[in-house]
Amino acid sequence: MGRTLARPPAKILLVALLIISAVWAAVYVPGMANPPLFDDADSVHAEAAREIVTTGDWVTLHADGVRYLDYAPLMFWSTAISYKIFGFNEFATRLPLGLYVLALLWVTYLCGRDWFGDQGGLYAALALGTSIGPYLFTRFMLPDVMIGLWLTIVAWLFLRGINAERPTRAQCWGIAAACAAGVMTKGLMGVVFPLGIIFGYLMITGDLRRILRFRLVSSTLVFFALALPWHVLATLRNPDMGGGAKGFFWFYFINEQINRYLDKRIPRDYDKVRLWIFWTLLLVWLFPWCVYLYQAARKITLKRMSKVRSALSAQPQLYFAVWALFILLFFSFSTRQEYYTLPAVPPLALLVGAWLAEEQESPPASRLRRAGVISTAVLFALGAIVGLATITLAIITRKPAPGTDLYTLLKSEPAMYALSMGHFFDLTTSALGMFKPELLLFGSALLLGTTAALLFRLRGKVRASNYSIVVMMPVAFFAVHLALAIFMPVLGSKAIAEKIEQQYKPGDVIVIDDEYTGASTVNFYTGIPVHLVNGKRNALWFGSMYPDCPKVFETDDSLLDKWRSPQRVFLVAFKDSRIEQLRGIAPVHELMSSGGKILVTNH
Repeated sequence: MGRTLARPPAKILLVALLIISAVWAAVYVPGMANPPLFDDADSVHAEAAREIVTTGDWVTLHADGVRYLDYAPLMFWSTAISYKIFGFNEFATRLPLGLYVLALLWVTYLCGRDWFGDQGGLYAALALGTSIGPYLFTRFMLPDVMIGLWLTIVAWLFLRGINAERPTRAQCWGIAAACAAGVMTKGLMGVVFPLGIIFGYLMITGDLRRILRFRLVSSTLVFFALALPWHVLATLRNPDMGGGAKGFFWFYFINEQINRYLDKRIPRDYDKVRLWIFWTLLLVWLFPWCVYLYQAARKITLKRMSKVRSALSAQPQLYFAVWALFILLFFSFSTRQEYYTLPAVPPLALLVGAWLAEEQESPPASRLRRAGVISTAVLFALGAIVGLATITLAIITRKPAPGTDLYTLLKSEPAMYALSMGHFFDLTTSALGMFKPELLLFGSALLLGTTAALLFRLRGKVRASNYSIVVMMPVAFFAVHLALAIFMPVLGSKAIAEKIEQQYKPGDVIVIDDEYTGASTVNFYTGIPVHLVNGKRNALWFGSMYPDCPKVFETDDSLLDKWRSPQRVFLVAFKDSRIEQLRGIAPVHELMSSGGKILVTNH
């Protein structure tokens, strides 16, 4: 379904944006102030943003005082600004990503309403705002949802521009600015993705020459004016270290981006999702709206593609399909994490929104209405299976005794921990007893929501059916939010940081008996540099080689020397064997244990 560009009345536009904002608030606001931050990427990235504020260095990122050159700075700058306004806390950490999601939903609506009408744009934004993927991967401080925003802006401006005789300067420069923002968010893919999608679309339509209308010279200048300065400054401030040791340019561009793509990155501190799982997970991230994707994809046919050359504005669905496929294919030949497909969710939501609007406008006995009932029946089946299973688990599992540490009920699957969601493979039936109310709430939401959606569809009330799904998801997400809070002692170390703060005095030293990511929240919440035993690897490996690196890295021997010294040492340990080793040379006072981590001190 395509249509000429239309501008809905201001009142319709305002109402739509308010509805989108209300749904966004229901989904994302409850999880902003709690639970605490997670160890690993979440608190490492939060600490890098915190150190921008404390050091005043907006060029070179640092974590634990060590240069952290893995990422482009835009996400960290946004969080640092939030910290300046709201202080160093969970709300300030999560607010910027939450606002980026809200902006993404608004732009998705604006892009969708241009081609599919106000209802199509609204459904696209609501589908995106209530899908699993964007919600899950904004619980951690990861920049991928921001890439989705920049790609949606590019799509909106490009499709408007290609419909005109000559794109406006604002459209062309807006595309260039969005590409620059992408580069400042996640490196080279910020420009590879939009250009690859645009050229792929124009190649399929047989009209590559149209790209020449987009003011390429001035747009390129705008792009470099926005993207180049930080890269130049970062290269100058982080030069080669001499003796063959490389600097920022090699590590950031070659090692972190090109070598990572080729699976040759040093160090290899990540895992690789199997290809069929990687593709399948895209449907999971679009759940529950993925059940309508097959019907939406049927609108893209070879017959329709043949007409695109003479009327490009008639097939925006093709652009969205190319967008999603390009990202899937790009990572199919590279390293893959579960969340890498997140920027492919917005185009699928746009395709679904277009189909839902067309279904709603079709006659009651039409093929589209019948297809809608079938797809909703599939959703009901999925909801019934998952909902009844979780409700059953909530009923049959036994609640552990008060004060039980969740960690003691988990199994250990360390082979999965390189994946962002790896710790959830540790769950056992016994552990699920800790989540009885949350399982009941989640299962009930899915069961009641999908049942209502099917009943409304059978009665021909398409709008009510769709909104039943929209209402269902914030309830289900709230259950997930509550469950994450219970899981927090395993995933984070805030309680340990608070215990240290109660007793810490100037001159004391905090040591993590692992690499930095093992308990990085201790650094963030105390605001005190932590020492690391054998920690010159993974996140801080490259920064540790600079001559000005702070002396925070310990060896097994230096830890023993510190433990027997008059200096008070707080040690966050993960193995009983380390505790026993320390007992042989000096007293060991256990302060607390939580989530598999033990806090001990020598005085």
